[in-house]
Amino acid sequence: MTQPITELSTRAREVFRMVVEGYLDSGGPIGSRTISRFGGLNLSPASIRNVMQDLEEMGLLAAPHTSAGRMPTEGGLRLFVDAMMQANAPTDEERAAIEAQARPGPVEEALAATSQLLSGLTASAGLVLVPRSEAVLRQFSFVSLGHGQAVAVLVGADGSVENRVVDLPPGVSAGALTEAANYITERLGGLTLAEAQARLADELAQGRSALDKAAQGLVARGLAVWSEDGSRRPVMIVRGQANLIEGADAEDLDRVRQLLGEIEGKEEIARLLDSARGARACKIFIGSENKLFALSGSSVIAAPYHDAAGRVVGVVGVIGPTRLNYARVVPIVDFTAQTLTRMMA
Repeated sequence: MTQPITELSTRAREVFRMVVEGYLDSGGPIGSRTISRFGGLNLSPASIRNVMQDLEEMGLLAAPHTSAGRMPTEGGLRLFVDAMMQANAPTDEERAAIEAQARPGPVEEALAATSQLLSGLTASAGLVLVPRSEAVLRQFSFVSLGHGQAVAVLVGADGSVENRVVDLPPGVSAGALTEAANYITERLGGLTLAEAQARLADELAQGRSALDKAAQGLVARGLAVWSEDGSRRPVMIVRGQANLIEGADAEDLDRVRQLLGEIEGKEEIARLLDSARGARACKIFIGSENKLFALSGSSVIAAPYHDAAGRVVGVVGVIGPTRLNYARVVPIVDFTAQTLTRMMA
């Protein structure tokens, strides 16, 4: 369990802060002589070593090898981020660059550009969980292929046309295909897939549907094709993975490779980002606090963005090593989420 900040003496708190800030800046362990040169403590290197030893026993610092230097544990980083970090607001130039990407036009293009910029600003990989695009039905038809298959054709309210091959139950007639397609177009047109499925279930439960059993099955199967397909579509944009390699020390390359594999999977990372939807501002996941990063020792900083009605429609963030510059990255991610919210309004 992380030590409460109130249990640290003023001297221990200052030494701890210097170790963490030095580590985040350099990436390596910080020794007592280095801290003594920072000034302001009026402590000898020997006294600083004693304080560092106490902090190590509390589980806040660790010695990575035989050197006298210390670096923060994941618990120490969590304490620093939650209770000690002084955030640095984005510069005017950074704000202008972020706002320039969230411009009118195709939403996904703006989100991809924002993710790329966020990656560059933070020297990490930029992540954007995009709004799930729900197709709105305008017209639906089945075209028989014979041999127990048909093409389901969906025309969306935006004019898009999508085709999917579906397997048919044995003995389905051409009349049943026509009946099912007409029902979807006439009764479910103007609804999203989720709304259409809910209305179908309600009408069947209330006995209001005039469909026969064969047509009922076809309608359900036709709607399910797009629902299942939509749930498998990537909902996360990732940019800047190369930053993770370029910023890694030789001994960290194995962890970076592990992280790149985790990013490649996308599904688990997307679920992690999705868990930040309920956050009021930035949510920070540090290392093995999340099982996904138990091996790579990575951190994610994420914040939700909203539509004009105030509903959360996505999450934006960055992923990188636990040695992120949290004081700088957290405000940048937070400002990016606010900018995307304004774009969605």
